[in-house]
Amino acid sequence: MPSPDREATLLALYRTMARIRAFEDAAEVASRGGLAAWGPQTDQATGGAPAQVRGPLHLSTGQEAVPAGVCAHLKADDPITSTHRGHGHTLAKGADLTRMMMELFGKAGGFCGGRGGSMHIADFSVGMLGANGVVAASIPIAVGAAHAIRLQGRPAIATAFFGDGAINRGPFAESLNWAAAYHLPLLFVCEDNQWSATTRTDTLSAGGGAAARARAYGIEAVEVDGNDVEAVHACAGELVARVRAEARPALIHARTYRFKGHVSVDPAAYRDPAELARALERDPIALARKQLSELGVALAAATVIDDEARAEVTAALAAAAAAPWPSVTAAFEEIQSTGAGQWL
Repeated sequence: MPSPDREATLLALYRTMARIRAFEDAAEVASRGGLAAWGPQTDQATGGAPAQVRGPLHLSTGQEAVPAGVCAHLKADDPITSTHRGHGHTLAKGADLTRMMMELFGKAGGFCGGRGGSMHIADFSVGMLGANGVVAASIPIAVGAAHAIRLQGRPAIATAFFGDGAINRGPFAESLNWAAAYHLPLLFVCEDNQWSATTRTDTLSAGGGAAARARAYGIEAVEVDGNDVEAVHACAGELVARVRAEARPALIHARTYRFKGHVSVDPAAYRDPAELARALERDPIALARKQLSELGVALAAATVIDDEARAEVTAALAAAAAAPWPSVTAAFEEIQSTGAGQWL
């Protein structure tokens, strides 16, 4: 007989993934001029209306199982850092969905007052130290947070989310070394979606990938199916507990797939359609629905969660559209001081 705890956990993980998917589907349509109607079935711009979400929008569609499975084990005071593809991490960590949509819309009520947009969302109240538009740049920030935790003697851990393209940049190697040398309470999470912007990662990455490189520094590394939210959740549970108890770093190499192009306006014509079709067969949300069904949970329960997520996002869209823009004077706030105030 299936465990009630397993059923409840899987439903909670499913809810997190559904909220991430609904948010990104809506943001994608809003970036193309849609607003009133949105979803997978409204994938094109509607009527040439101006985009509500301006600027680069990097979607994590297809990767939802990784943030859902990892962040389920993190506490509010466990800091995380993210990438330019950070919507899922932010929501999974507990950030308010409506304020997040406001940030994408550039509105005053957003986490960064509309300044950060999609690529630089941060919410310190839930330990989200920020997404980052520079590949690999967020990893050493997490190292710094972990070192601060160690010096302060707090029982928290830091987590760095990054993509497979980041492992070929210097900050990754430097961060592995520092975390290992100083025995930091840090969990590295590589979301290997197989593509570095528009290039297949395996064509430009030597060796065995993120896990192999971590082991070379003496860091425990575990590879996991990043589309199986239960597998990610189980793996993350073990490593988070170990990092927290032993104050030493570990790494998760989660193999997943990015369903959309590099940015929301990228049709990804460089990708073999057959490859995408194979990936879609392992949609993490569809896999979770199947797992729920195997546990005896009626699919109607998952459908209710989907509908609730869509309703929440619809309300967030309306709130973001109606929210005020930042004031003109806000442009001079929270910036580096010139020392004389001549710009005020």
